Amino acid sequence: MVTKAKICGLKTAEAVEAALASGADYVGLVLFPASPRNVAVEEARVLADQARGRAGIVVLLVDADDAFIERAVTEVRPDFLQLHGDETRERVAAIKARWGVPVIKAIKVETAADANLALSYTGAADMILFDAKPPTDATRPGGHGAVFDWRVLDKVKDKIGPYMLSGGLDPGNVAAAIAATGAPIVDVSSGVEIRRGEKSPELIRRFLTAAKGL
Repeated sequence: MVTKAKICGLKTAEAVEAALASGADYVGLVLFPASPRNVAVEEARVLADQARGRAGIVVLLVDADDAFIERAVTEVRPDFLQLHGDETRERVAAIKARWGVPVIKAIKVETAADANLALSYTGAADMILFDAKPPTDATRPGGHGAVFDWRVLDKVKDKIGPYMLSGGLDPGNVAAAIAATGAPIVDVSSGVEIRRGEKSPELIRRFLTAAKGL
């Protein structure tokens, strides 16, 4: 089975087109002001419309309130909501029930105990995303380009259903990450940037080629 891939943190029409042209299965739009990859809801709507029908549209939120989620869902019309904050199982289930949009819950991982937290979201989230735990002084929960020890997923990954692997992936290590974990979907953001928040079409192409073994 060919691994699927998500290019996250897209900010421009050119970057979205580069991802789509190179075979991305999902495009990620960040709605979180503290991120260098943040886009306004109005911008996200335009980028989502560009990708609609060509790839799955993922909107990334961090501990968003109901009013903001309502606006994101209504205006952007995503295929998935990626919850990348400290949302509890109950909050995840409530968001899914209220808006009827499939939910991806990010789990921040450093140790096997961190990875085991994914089990508590079984039945609430539609998919888990394993990302590297951010530094203690970080102002945002992801996008730091850090890699975690993939072996900590060994006892969890087969118990949780669909999942994505993220955390410091790039064109040079994604094939090894897939070989080590068997991840059905990989997710990249900073690993295809030439500077923070600016995607490189060439790095996107190389990442997708490596991820899909093309």
